[in-house]
Amino acid sequence: MFERIRRDRRVERLSIRELAERRHVHRRTVRQALASAVPPPRKTYARRPRPAIDAHVEVIDGWLLADRDVPPKQRHTARRVWQRLVAEHGARLAEVTVSRYVARRRVELGVDRVEVAVPQTHPPGAEAEVDFGEFSATIAGTLIKLWMFVMRLSHSGKALQQRALRH
Repeated sequence: MFERIRRDRRVERLSIRELAERRHVHRRTVRQALASAVPPPRKTYARRPRPAIDAHVEVIDGWLLADRDVPPKQRHTARRVWQRLVAEHGARLAEVTVSRYVARRRVELGVDRVEVAVPQTHPPGAEAEVDFGEFSATIAGTLIKLWMFVMRLSHSGKALQQRALRH
């Protein structure tokens, strides 16, 4: 955006107001772009306190980290985390507060990542993928309908192509 604003100013000699209208930005943004090619860094805000859940963060993180070692069906859902907090720790907080924290924290801890690999083995000569179809080509100014047969061997991945003319 800054580059486009600077180019329009240089090439078309547009005013700040015209640049702002063309790029649908505030005039302040146009002035920033003209002053520097690099946009200013985003403002950082202080971390907001979370009085309801801060006291229980370590317990929740412990449960989520322990869930790495158990089968998927036995892992804590956000609802189950909330139920355990209320029952075992006397927590007084909303379920949605816990579910939002758990969802964000699972991503940060990498708990939600599951790698899956399905090995494929194809014995030599046992399988192949085949396709057959027609296409048109212009040869010496004449449009000709052609047929193509393509076969890919699953074991080696090598392809065989045959083209035939049709009169």
